[in-house]
Amino acid sequence: MIRWLFIKYISLTQLSLVLCFIGLSVSAQINSGIITDSSALKQGNMLYYKSQMDLVDIIFQILGKNPDTRLDSNGIKVNKVYPSIGPVLEYTLSTGFTIGVAASGSFLTSKKGQTNTSIVLAAVKFTQKNQFLLPVQSSVWTHSNKYFFIGDWRYLNYPQDTYGFGGYTSLADGYIVTYKYIRFYETALKKIRENIYAGIGYQLDYHWGINQINPPPGKTDYDLYGYYNTSTSSGITLDILYDSRKNAANPPGGSFFCNLSFLQNSTHLGSNSNWNSVLIDVRKYFRMPNNNVLAFWSYNVFTLSGNPPYLDLPGTGTDTYNNTGRGYIYDRFIGKKMVDLEAEFRFGITKNGLFGAVVFANAESLSEMTTNKFQVISPAAGLGLRFKFNKFSNTNVCIDYAIGTNGSRGFYGNLGEVF
Repeated sequence: MIRWLFIKYISLTQLSLVLCFIGLSVSAQINSGIITDSSALKQGNMLYYKSQMDLVDIIFQILGKNPDTRLDSNGIKVNKVYPSIGPVLEYTLSTGFTIGVAASGSFLTSKKGQTNTSIVLAAVKFTQKNQFLLPVQSSVWTHSNKYFFIGDWRYLNYPQDTYGFGGYTSLADGYIVTYKYIRFYETALKKIRENIYAGIGYQLDYHWGINQINPPPGKTDYDLYGYYNTSTSSGITLDILYDSRKNAANPPGGSFFCNLSFLQNSTHLGSNSNWNSVLIDVRKYFRMPNNNVLAFWSYNVFTLSGNPPYLDLPGTGTDTYNNTGRGYIYDRFIGKKMVDLEAEFRFGITKNGLFGAVVFANAESLSEMTTNKFQVISPAAGLGLRFKFNKFSNTNVCIDYAIGTNGSRGFYGNLGEVF
C-alpha cells in the first residue's frame, strides 16, 4: 500500500487529492477525489477507463480487489460532500522534507447545466527547516458555473532564504529571513459568456516578527529597499478570466487560459502604502500526435506605481501554487517586475496511461533595484516523470528534476501538472 506522495504544494486545481491515507480503507480514498458523472460512463467511456490504469488500480490489485468495481462508484450527488483526510510527506528546496495532515472536501452545488466540481482544501504542515504552514483554499462553482468563488487563506511561521534584488545575485548571497504571515484572498467572478468571467476580489498580506538572521556584512538589499519589523498590503483586485480548460489538473490540447488581474493596495484599507500592480497569466496547450501536449506558460507581474513591501515582491515561485522557475529555490530572484516564460512537452510512455514523461525549459527575469529594468535572464531546463494517480480525473503525480544557472538545481513534485 502506498503510504505517501511526493508533492510540492496542495492546489485547488489538483482535485484528486486522496494521498493514499494510512489507516483508512482504500475504497474510501478512491471515492473522495474528482468524481466524474456516472452517466458519462454509461455512454461508452466505461471501455476506455477499463483500458486505462492508475496507481489506485495497482493498490486494488495488491489488496486482491477487482479494479473494475471502481467504474460504478464515480457518481457525485448534489450538496453531498466527499471528504478526504490523511498524511502528507513532501519535499521542496525551500522547505526540505515536510510532514503533516491534509483534508479536502469535493462537492457539486448543482447538476443544472455543466457545473464544475467545487473543492475545499486544508492542511497542517511542519518542515525540516522549522517552518509551520496552515493553508486553506477553496474553489466553489454555483450552478451552471454562473459564479466562481476563489479563496486562499494561509498562516505561516516561515524562515526562508533571501538573496536580494534582480538577477546578479548568487547562491552565496543567501541568508535567512524569519517572519509570521497571514494571507486572506477572496475573489468573486461572474460568468459573462462561455468561458469568460469577470469580478472583484480582496487581498490581504500581513507579515510580522520579521527578522534578518546572520545577514552578510554591510547593508542588505532588504535594508536598502526598506526594512521594517511588520508589513501590510491590503487592496482590491479587478479580474478578467478566460478559461476553456476542461481539466485544470491536466489540461488537454486545444485549451486556453488567460487571467488579467489589477491590484490596488490602499492605506484606506490598512496597507502601509499605496501601490498597485497588474498580473498577466497566459497558458496555451497545443494538441500533438498520439494525444501528446505542447504547453506554454507566460506569468508576468508588473508593479505600476509605489513600492510593495519586500516580502510581497514578485519572485521565483511566488505564483499561487509556487510553480514558476523550476531549477531555482523559492524567491531566488525578486524584483518589482517579473517575467517568466515556460514551455513543456508532455508525452505518454505506456498505452494504458500509467506512465508518461515531460521535457521542459523556462526562463525568467526580475527587475533590478537601482534601475527597475530587466537586465539578467535566468534560464533552466529539465526532465520529469508522470505517474497516473487517478484515471477518472486524469491527474498525474509529477516528479521533475531541473537545472538552472550557477549551480542551482533540484527535484520538484506536484499532484497535477505544473501549469
